[in-house]
Amino acid sequence: MDLKEKWVASFETFPHKDDILKDIRREALSFFGEKGFPHKKVEAWKYTSLKDIQATDYTLWQPTQAKKTFAPEVLHPYWIEGSHLLVFVNGFFSAEMSNTDGANFTVTPLLEALHKGGASFVSKYFNADTEKGDVFTALNTAYAAEGVYIEVPKGKVVEKPIQLLYLSDVAAPTCFQPRNIISIGERAELKVIEMHHNLSQAQVLTNAVTEVFVAKEAHLDYYKLQNDALQASLIDNTYISQQAQSHASVHTFSFGGTLTRNNLNFYHHGEYLESTLKGLSILEGNQHTDHYTLVNHAEPNCESHQDYKSIVNDQATNVFNGKIMVEQIAQKTNAYQQNDNILLSEKATVYTKPQLEIFADDVKCSHGCTVGSLSPDSLFYLQSRGIGKKEAAALLTYAFANTVLESVKIPALSEYINKIIAQKLDVKVDF
Repeated sequence: MDLKEKWVASFETFPHKDDILKDIRREALSFFGEKGFPHKKVEAWKYTSLKDIQATDYTLWQPTQAKKTFAPEVLHPYWIEGSHLLVFVNGFFSAEMSNTDGANFTVTPLLEALHKGGASFVSKYFNADTEKGDVFTALNTAYAAEGVYIEVPKGKVVEKPIQLLYLSDVAAPTCFQPRNIISIGERAELKVIEMHHNLSQAQVLTNAVTEVFVAKEAHLDYYKLQNDALQASLIDNTYISQQAQSHASVHTFSFGGTLTRNNLNFYHHGEYLESTLKGLSILEGNQHTDHYTLVNHAEPNCESHQDYKSIVNDQATNVFNGKIMVEQIAQKTNAYQQNDNILLSEKATVYTKPQLEIFADDVKCSHGCTVGSLSPDSLFYLQSRGIGKKEAAALLTYAFANTVLESVKIPALSEYINKIIAQKLDVKVDF
């Protein structure tokens, strides 16, 4: 029995298989069983192999008696100071370890929200704006049980960011399936930080799906900080649904993990809205990161801005495939996309494919990409002023990445990221 067959067969013992989502679950599982894992002949996965994942005997879900907690000192290195904290341990939401004191938003465990909200909640929020042809979204849909529903009421400004912190210490290879739904009411504002950390030596695969609904004139800033251990891999599907005059931004920082695949999708459902997608990868060893983005301009008078950068060393690989879709109705669209890459090793690899599909005729759209190395003249200039070679290279690298870093709106998170960058570049520099 291969991994796909094992995961399909596991559904018969899944404790939630006959709940309110039973028909949706079975349809999704059937799709996953029919399609199986994507391979490199599939265009969207052309540069990313899943052979190592398929060769690992991951357990797909854990019994509820596996729930546990960690001591506060375990959390401390990963907590972003000043944030509301939502903690997940080995896939399960831990209310005991979470802290939302004084919050003007609500947090409800996913299954509780689904059953309380009933069919109307399911049709409005669950799988509403996802890519139905994505096999990993389908797999998550079949097994979705652990996660939260976060609701920010109309007109509320959540001053402190919400940090979603996933910790694991399983003894055997495990695949987690977190599913979160976030609803931001009209004129409300929210910042979110998401982090995953495997604390054991076991192989861990996280197959995450997040659905975010940004209402009229609402603001979202979402930060994904991916700095996990090398025993961890991540497949992340995030779907942002925006209404008129809303602003939504997602920053993705990919520093750790063996294999990371980020599928980031923005869908426009109103005029005069703005979408921002920024990403920074700093990779070494044999790390592999793949960013696959889609912005679907389906309404007129909207803007989108994409700025992705990678710094790739050793035998690591970074992939960027960004797509801007401008439908015929979406006149007066302003869409920008740029992907820039620095190779620090002759064996480092970058694949980049910015794409535009435009069916409207009154638009401003641009896309581009660059691949290169650090400038020898700039390095020489800095060294001639008494800066060591490694520190000079680090300063140039940081300056290259700064268009992504400077737009982080949470000072404590910015400081945390800068420390990781200094560690990744192996320098003692206060950026």
